[in-house]
Amino acid sequence: MGWFAWRLEGGIPRLRGDEWLTTAAMGFTGIFAYNYFFLNGLQHIPAGRGALVVALNPAIVALAAWAFFGEAMNRLKAIGIVLALCGCLLVVSNGRPQALLAGEMGVGELLIVGCVVCWAFFTFIGRCATRTRSALIANFYSCVFGCAMLGAAAVSEGFFTHLPDYSPKAWSSLFFLGFCGTALSYTWFTEGVHKIGAARAAAFINLVPVSGVLLGALLLGERLGLSVLVGGVVTIAGVILSNRRG
Repeated sequence: MGWFAWRLEGGIPRLRGDEWLTTAAMGFTGIFAYNYFFLNGLQHIPAGRGALVVALNPAIVALAAWAFFGEAMNRLKAIGIVLALCGCLLVVSNGRPQALLAGEMGVGELLIVGCVVCWAFFTFIGRCATRTRSALIANFYSCVFGCAMLGAAAVSEGFFTHLPDYSPKAWSSLFFLGFCGTALSYTWFTEGVHKIGAARAAAFINLVPVSGVLLGALLLGERLGLSVLVGGVVTIAGVILSNRRG
């Protein structure tokens, strides 16, 4: 990202004033906390199911945009947000919403829900950061801060003692997550927020659960239950309604 920023921006400018705080907050919410919650959550639940929970992101962003930033809210959008929340409850409870009241939601589901909260914060902080800096520069600095935070966490968990044990497949997966899943996608998403607004940009996350379920089945052999699939469809339908315009 530093190389891209240097080439495309003609250098890497220094941050000024509260830009240090906003980019550090982006690094904490979108790079460190999001990945920490998400990757730890996937140790407990299937990837496809985790992707369906992440589908709640756009509805939460739309709700926060209305509550805290004065964006328009109408009846259709409100119905969509309620539907999305109901669908997410079906997914995280595995078709047993009453289990949530009994405190039976697992660690994996809680961690993935934490991802949703982190992404909502990252989206709005990114919108503030791109008022004074380009998406590429804002994301470069957020990745610097996030890398330092993840590095400290990795050292505390004994990361470097396990380096010789990593296979070529593991290294290629790490490269893909770093280059495609972080450098490219975060920059494009932040630029999208800057161009069309947080709520409309978040609507494109609808593609995450669809591709997540399909790839989970094709590549990992995952099979999701009917209640989880129904919950995913309800969530996506709610998200589409909550992001309709006019």
